[in-house]
Amino acid sequence: MIINILLIFIGIVFLVIAFSAAYHSMQLAREKDSFVPMGEMVEVDHQKMHVYQEGGGQETLVFMSGNGISSPIFDFKSLFSLLRDQYKIAVVEKQGYGFSEITNSPRDIHTIMSQTRKALADAGIRAPYILVPHSASGLEALYWAHKHPEEVKAIIGLDIAVPAAYENLKINIPLFHFASFLAKMGITRWIPNASESSAMKGGTLTEREKEINRAVFYRRTATKNMLNEVKEIHCNAEKVGNLPTPDVPILLFASNGEGTGWDKETWSRTQRDFIQKARQGRMIELNTPHSVHNIEYHKIATETKEFLNHEAAG
Repeated sequence: MIINILLIFIGIVFLVIAFSAAYHSMQLAREKDSFVPMGEMVEVDHQKMHVYQEGGGQETLVFMSGNGISSPIFDFKSLFSLLRDQYKIAVVEKQGYGFSEITNSPRDIHTIMSQTRKALADAGIRAPYILVPHSASGLEALYWAHKHPEEVKAIIGLDIAVPAAYENLKINIPLFHFASFLAKMGITRWIPNASESSAMKGGTLTEREKEINRAVFYRRTATKNMLNEVKEIHCNAEKVGNLPTPDVPILLFASNGEGTGWDKETWSRTQRDFIQKARQGRMIELNTPHSVHNIEYHKIATETKEFLNHEAAG
């Protein structure tokens, strides 16, 4: 009896997953017109990467997304729309993100940095750059500034995870694999508000932009690239942690820790300890969750302009 019940249950689960996958495939076809690159597709390591740019300033802000952000362009739009009047804006969507292709490329920090640099160069966007990383991409920005200091004029950190933050971080890899399976089967379509990103909830996206953002979400959630980045994060953090603090101006915007996995004091202390090692560094604490750029975008834009016009000038 128990075996029969179990078999029936397994059969029902299989049918639900099969139905969800079929519905997901149908919806992807319907959303195809919304999944059209807004920038330039360039070839990097035999794969297509998407580079978006706008604005006409003399200096270039390169926005770098945190791990797992389906659509980096829309994630940063509320902030960079307030900066494009003075700066050139560039968003490189890493492989497996946004409109870039999903690949089997290694996710060690040197490969990621090299691919970003090549994508920018192929899109005609020349150094030096002002790097604007969020969360885990802070590691990439710090590594970049150390390896190629002539290319990095300053770093504007949007609640970045500095190397020390990963020392005691435990990562549930099976959970990430499960999330990837749910995304591929379209189960995420049945989860209320799953596609409603922080940029959609607190930012300034139009209804059309939200529609495109959803189309990207259902194609770029828990991709193999994102999963492999998570698997490499401890190694990448250790590699960056063993390097000296880059000798470039650094402005950090720190959240209250909500959404990071750490409490407010621990998160704030980790970033304070890091910025104290910078020769020219400043930290601004914000009483907001991790996606600071989708909440305090006006303040961040104002403070960024002031920092770059004065402390990072020249």
